[in-house]
Amino acid sequence: MAKDLLLGIDIGTSGCKMALFSQNGNVICSITEEYPVYYTAPGYVEQDPDDWWNAVCRGTKKMVSEHAINPENIAGVGVDGQGWAAIAIDADGRVLTRNPIWMDTRAEAICRELNETIGEDRIFEVSGNPLKAQYTTGKIVWYQRNMPDIYKKIDKILQSNSFIIYRMTGVMSQDISQGYAFHCFDMRNGCWNNDMAAALGIGRHLLPDITKCHEVVGAVTPIAAERMGIVAGIPVVAGGLDAACGTLGAGVLHPGQTQEQGGQAGGMSICLDKCCADPRLILGYHVVPGRWLLQGGTTGGGGAMRWFSEQFGYEEKMKEQETGCSSLALLDNLAEKVMAGSDGVVFLPYMAGERSPIWDEKAKGVFYGLDYSKTKAHMMRAVLEGVAYSLRHNLEVAYSAGAQVGTMRAMGGAANSRLWMQIKADITGKPMEVPNSDTVTTLGAAMLAGVGVGMYRDFDEAVGKTVQVKRRYEPHGALKEEYDRGYETYLRLYASLKDIMDR
Repeated sequence: MAKDLLLGIDIGTSGCKMALFSQNGNVICSITEEYPVYYTAPGYVEQDPDDWWNAVCRGTKKMVSEHAINPENIAGVGVDGQGWAAIAIDADGRVLTRNPIWMDTRAEAICRELNETIGEDRIFEVSGNPLKAQYTTGKIVWYQRNMPDIYKKIDKILQSNSFIIYRMTGVMSQDISQGYAFHCFDMRNGCWNNDMAAALGIGRHLLPDITKCHEVVGAVTPIAAERMGIVAGIPVVAGGLDAACGTLGAGVLHPGQTQEQGGQAGGMSICLDKCCADPRLILGYHVVPGRWLLQGGTTGGGGAMRWFSEQFGYEEKMKEQETGCSSLALLDNLAEKVMAGSDGVVFLPYMAGERSPIWDEKAKGVFYGLDYSKTKAHMMRAVLEGVAYSLRHNLEVAYSAGAQVGTMRAMGGAANSRLWMQIKADITGKPMEVPNSDTVTTLGAAMLAGVGVGMYRDFDEAVGKTVQVKRRYEPHGALKEEYDRGYETYLRLYASLKDIMDR
């Protein structure tokens, strides 16, 4: 019996996606299962990891049964997930508290204190990243100070993909690409720094040993197999960060190649062959050995579009029910009727504070330039342009840090919008390419499994067999002056409003 299928699992913010791939990267079937986000207090943004696991089991079982898949044909499993988790697990594998996700900023004061007492420069020298509340580090210390009874019970702190892998295999792991979440992670050498862990007050025993992302760490247990509707014994690799797996799934694995992210969050990942840190950006290991990713991570990616659709897209949702045409596509059509620059309407997409490059938890979303002549269409296009301005902002910081960017490979739901892709090309001045799969993140996770179990000789072969470009967008030089003006307004708006937002 041919074991020629790979299962990729993506633990996202709004839901998890599971997909089965053939060896050449074709999607055999896929499914998405949603779960809630809990906004329990200002700055508190949580999810229940067991909601993720239940969704994975529910979705995988449904996908395999509805598509008559023989699970004996699955050669390996790869899991990717959102970053900066702090999943507290006791020795019996119980989740001790909800997980504060990447948007959670409850540890802001703790991080300020640690930066002052230990020294920002010393922390950055080890980790290659600024100590900010969204990372895992501050959340662990927050547990220690605010939930001491729970903290004493913690056996390990897991990331989103390693938690699902634990539920599947019974093995607690920590892949190298998610190491960037911890400021006791040595970014140059890819290992834990015990001295920094002690300085931060983080017990080294809480941190699993670090593994390569394509390393097989365990196999599906009989209990997990029954819940997922598959068979026991399937090898499971360590997996990695969603952005890094999406970068691989988009075919980005050599220096200078760049992935543009258009999921719930926005940003980019520039592939490097050396450790090149900048405190305004995010640095982590790629899932490909010997590579780093210099990343821009924003809160306003596809999430800003989703928010606009939910708040202002009632008419489009009604038309979707009548015609079957996606409400998001209808909003795209509406925005396309407005000229580039949105007639002066500019949107700041800081819908949950902002990460790179401004790192301001108190930043707010803003529409500027409204008057009686402006319509929903102007605001819709301004949302698309505002997210593209945030991408340009991150890219320009990366250039100043010495990074080189050529063509960008787009991933995430936003890549399905032809208008948005063209706007991003026009605003950044960089060509945009869209790979052939809507599931590049799960494909990247599946590719890790394929390399890990020997289905592919190496990562170059994996990309060569699975990744093809289906659309390309060249920047329109005639729009450069208009978008340069809009970008200047974008930058000046935040600079002018920063003090007001802080109050």
